Amino acid sequence: MYRLRRNLVKLIVCVGAVLLSVPIATLQAGNSVLLPSVTGDNMVLQQQANVPIWGWAEPNEKVVVAGSWDGRETTAAVSADGRWKVLLATPKAGGPYTITVKGGDEITLKNILIGEVWVCSGQSNMQFTLGKGQRWYTGDINEETEVPVANYPDIRFFTVRPKYNPVPQDDCNGVWVQCSPETVKTFSAVGYYFGREIHKKLNVPVGLICAAYGGTMAEAWTSREGLASESEFAEMLAAYDKDKAAYPELRAEYDKKQDAWNAAKSKATAEGKEYSEPQPKKPARVPNQNSPTVLWNAMVHPIVPFAVRGVIWYQGESNDLDKRSWQYTRLFPLMIRSWRTEWQQGEFPFYFVQIAPYKDMSPEIREAQRLAERRVANTGMVVTTDVGDCSDIHPRNKRPVGERLAKWALTKTYGTKDIAFSGPMYKRIEGIKGSSLAISFDHADDGLEVRGGQLTGFTIAGADRKFVPAKAEIDGSRVIVWSDEVKEPVAVRFGWANCPEATLFNKAGLPASPFKTDDWKWETDTQ
Repeated sequence: MYRLRRNLVKLIVCVGAVLLSVPIATLQAGNSVLLPSVTGDNMVLQQQANVPIWGWAEPNEKVVVAGSWDGRETTAAVSADGRWKVLLATPKAGGPYTITVKGGDEITLKNILIGEVWVCSGQSNMQFTLGKGQRWYTGDINEETEVPVANYPDIRFFTVRPKYNPVPQDDCNGVWVQCSPETVKTFSAVGYYFGREIHKKLNVPVGLICAAYGGTMAEAWTSREGLASESEFAEMLAAYDKDKAAYPELRAEYDKKQDAWNAAKSKATAEGKEYSEPQPKKPARVPNQNSPTVLWNAMVHPIVPFAVRGVIWYQGESNDLDKRSWQYTRLFPLMIRSWRTEWQQGEFPFYFVQIAPYKDMSPEIREAQRLAERRVANTGMVVTTDVGDCSDIHPRNKRPVGERLAKWALTKTYGTKDIAFSGPMYKRIEGIKGSSLAISFDHADDGLEVRGGQLTGFTIAGADRKFVPAKAEIDGSRVIVWSDEVKEPVAVRFGWANCPEATLFNKAGLPASPFKTDDWKWETDTQ
């Protein structure tokens, strides 16, 4: 009822503002205090933190907020533009609790838990649901066994409805729900498996906020301020702004031509004649879901500054398909930095998935992601070369992906011991002996192993930069690589293919990341 009442209030206020041409704030007198959708019944708040609770009310009034865990009241003065925010100190994980918000009237939020909160974001492979749905929602490979047992009332889901907007939005469409066999079917499979593992290992409530939109670019998920901070992406913004300004005129011109074409065709048809004139070409809509900033504006900005522990991320396919993986080496770190800047919660954990093998997915996107894990603080990367599907950009085996993300969080964020959280990562060329190179790895202290019969996937090159298939053998935590065709090798690549075969693992059974040792020009480097 509260959601319905709040939305009705918003509708009345907005319609009144339009009809009367006066600021919304002046129409709020006597109306209830308003909250964003992400703040509601069934939500999980981050434990042992000063969590922001915010919303809107009559300007210059006061709003009083209290949580039932301590009953302490916190008061906020409403600003001239009708906004307010308080910080509530939360206890250790537990609940359920209530929160009261008193303004023009009183709101009571019920069934609130305190625990760990994570954002699950990216494009379609994060949006991919545990259960089957329409279009490409084919369901997780383990759907039949996983859905019926998904009774975890202390795991809560909030899914942001996919939308884009050219300007930052204050609110989004979504509602908190408890995890059940019914609700889990339409939630992110990767997010669910991640959250379930955190819940089981830590024995605390877990809140998962999914903001994902299929087929989208990283720049659409980046704030305007973030893009504007670097010249390369400031130019991208300028081009977008120019296209956005030009679109209405282009669309009007197209509509006029299309009307004329329709009339001419109808006339020819009525006269029994063939009409062979080509249809006018429809201009690409600007903005669209891949325009710079638009997903940040509509799907992330509305949930900031909701207190979170960190982010899990699965995206990059669209940037690679657009032949911009080399650019991704700068864009992706910039996007992460922009999120952290806007959230103002420090360098919170940002764990992401390396793109799975697929027939149209170049190795350069995986290298861009590997470099991000090396260069950006408090990040981690899950390798998926053993759980991809070369014929499907949406591989259905999501459980290992979510559980591997959880291994990163459990180890690096929560300090859990004795968990192997990463597969082997290229460290350096350790030595050159004759015509062979010794490659050393991080996350291989217990040694390396071959799975699938034979160690494959290595190529080697000399100064001529011509890579040829290489032979390889394991030497403890190193791999020795050579080829009879290359007498003086200088560079090695591993898994450098659209669909690399996973053969190299550590003793924990986690696959090695594809890599290249050279810094030679990328195919997608257009400069």
